[in-house]
Amino acid sequence: MREDFLHFLWRWRRFDARNLATSDGQALEILHPGEPNPHAGPDFFNARIRLDGTLWAGNVEIHLNASDWLAHRHDADPAYDNVVLHVVLDEDQRLRRPGGELLPCLTLRERIPPQLLEKYFRLEHERAWVPCEKTFGTVPEIVRLNWLDRLLVERLEQKTESVAKVVEATGHNWEEAFYRVLARNFGLKVNMEPFEALARSLPLRLLAKHKDQLFQLEALLFGQAGLLADKFEDEYPRALAKEYGFLQHKYGLQPLSAGQWKFFRLRPAGFPTLRLAQFAAVVYRSAHLFSQVLETGSTSETEQLFSAGISEYWRTHFRFDKTAVRQPKPPGREFVHLLLINTVAPFLFHYGRAKGQPELQDRALRLLESLPPEANTVVDGWAKRGQRAANASQTQALLHLKTHYCDEKRCLECAIGNAILR
Repeated sequence: MREDFLHFLWRWRRFDARNLATSDGQALEILHPGEPNPHAGPDFFNARIRLDGTLWAGNVEIHLNASDWLAHRHDADPAYDNVVLHVVLDEDQRLRRPGGELLPCLTLRERIPPQLLEKYFRLEHERAWVPCEKTFGTVPEIVRLNWLDRLLVERLEQKTESVAKVVEATGHNWEEAFYRVLARNFGLKVNMEPFEALARSLPLRLLAKHKDQLFQLEALLFGQAGLLADKFEDEYPRALAKEYGFLQHKYGLQPLSAGQWKFFRLRPAGFPTLRLAQFAAVVYRSAHLFSQVLETGSTSETEQLFSAGISEYWRTHFRFDKTAVRQPKPPGREFVHLLLINTVAPFLFHYGRAKGQPELQDRALRLLESLPPEANTVVDGWAKRGQRAANASQTQALLHLKTHYCDEKRCLECAIGNAILR
């Protein structure tokens, strides 16, 4: 048994509370269990209890064994001086305060309902795809959907933490920050890091000087990516290399290593060369993308910002000097939707919060609701278990549920897990 199960029992009073008494015989009445403390210090703040008719207000500490109090050195920590009740599974040691008086202790071992304990152990030791594999379908749909709504906001808040760091790193230059995050997401999982490094080494203000010349934008991006150092047969990459040489000298640029880019096991449509060409086309369309995102009024208009056509050479090539068997296409709708999900929505959400414009946070949520559900193994896994997603907001929530709750066995913090344990 883990200690968090005792936290669950105490917080929701899921134990036999008849004739409560402390281990030294004091009649106990729980008026309020207190508020959970996620930080250092006692587990629950501002609890209210009665001991032998006397009202006490203070904190509650929870352990599996009473001796854990000493093992964790709480006896030497002033933060625990205001603990009014010690809640334990087993009282293996009687504890006293520094003044010599007994520390009131409630033992839960014999007060846990057997059926609840059985359900807990089943969740705790289940080795299926999700711990509630066998009981997930018994949870009412309204509980699941309400929990997914909450998880979507939690996921956006988590994503905005990384957005906030980029905004801070750029001196609160929202356009530059958006450009960097967009570049990172253009690389998807495989080439995310080199794309981000490329954007940091090639500021948007520099690209903006050549915003009207797609050829120069490609020269800067491919050259800075380290992909123009070879001896090419085709005239186009040779011209790009020559142009980059001039711009490199002009701006004092130091290119990245070409070895950072990964082609292995990628479909040609996902090759970093083609993604860079697509990225150049998006920047060519507008060097003030975030401002345009703020001005767009619909999902279709926002989609169009990231659906720019690629240059002539990349209509017949996936890589330099290699003619494509199939004709490359501009970014597909699925890829554009991923950009909206992972870049636009978190940025709108964070910008709305930072600027005190909750309507932009609502717009971020509506954007996700308007996009079709994502297709990936996690979403497929949930569908097999009866939870089909209606839109991208639900797939984002399901991804968050699987990776941050199910995989980490946080069933006691999950509304679905709580419903199963009732």
